[in-house]
Amino acid sequence: MTTLPLCEQLVVEHCEHTLFITLNRPQVRNAMSGQMVDELLSVFQVLQNHQDIRVVVLQGAGEHFCSGGDLKDMAVLGELSKSDPLAIQKANRRFGHLLTVACHLPQVLITALQGTVMGGGFGLACVSDWGIAHPSVRLAMPETTRGIVPAQIAPFVAARIGVTEARRLALFNLYIQAEQALQLGIVHSIADNTEHFQQLIDETVNRVTQCAPQANAMTKQLLWRVEHKDMKQYENLLDEAAQMFDQSLKGEGMEGTRAFVEKRPPVWMQTNAVKNNE
Repeated sequence: MTTLPLCEQLVVEHCEHTLFITLNRPQVRNAMSGQMVDELLSVFQVLQNHQDIRVVVLQGAGEHFCSGGDLKDMAVLGELSKSDPLAIQKANRRFGHLLTVACHLPQVLITALQGTVMGGGFGLACVSDWGIAHPSVRLAMPETTRGIVPAQIAPFVAARIGVTEARRLALFNLYIQAEQALQLGIVHSIADNTEHFQQLIDETVNRVTQCAPQANAMTKQLLWRVEHKDMKQYENLLDEAAQMFDQSLKGEGMEGTRAFVEKRPPVWMQTNAVKNNE
């Protein structure tokens, strides 16, 4: 068995044919830092040749799955871009690469979603093979409220739920809960409570082990090709999306991320606006 990489912001546990990966920054609702992206990528890359692991369960420590990208990291990127004009694009594109690698995992990828599932966390949910929702789950794409583009996740979200629904979520700051996520196809089962949540994870893992691992891996590869016939065009789209993210972070995103850190509304948010359905 190949040795899995050591991680600081992930907890990685191997149990028989299953690898449990826990996003482990509960103090910030498992916000995704650059380091966490790098650690996930390193684990996923090792899994490409890990024949004895058949299922990957991705979950979050504490009460939340993932609140999206760490906005403090984005502020640092803004400073780095002064010396490296491509710093923002490269970091953003790396997350898109993570989503692509996750899509191509030969293992079945299960996401166990609870509490906050936003931004990059939403993107990870949309590349899984099976999503399980805790009753506490709340999903959203809040990037535009912070002046930035959901650049790398938008194509994957649209592929999962359709362009019309992706527009609705991205452009109106809507939050959805478990039942709506099930209707949209983001998740495939909903737990009644925490005990049932764990039971559903175990049952889903057991279902996967009834299927031949090589057949599953080849089926995933085949279905990806059906959905994304022109891979070069898809990669070009993600490259262009990184450029959009760069432009947005250097523009409205400067105000949006600063407002988030300072816990105040950004200048474009009207104080008398109708509250969203949080």
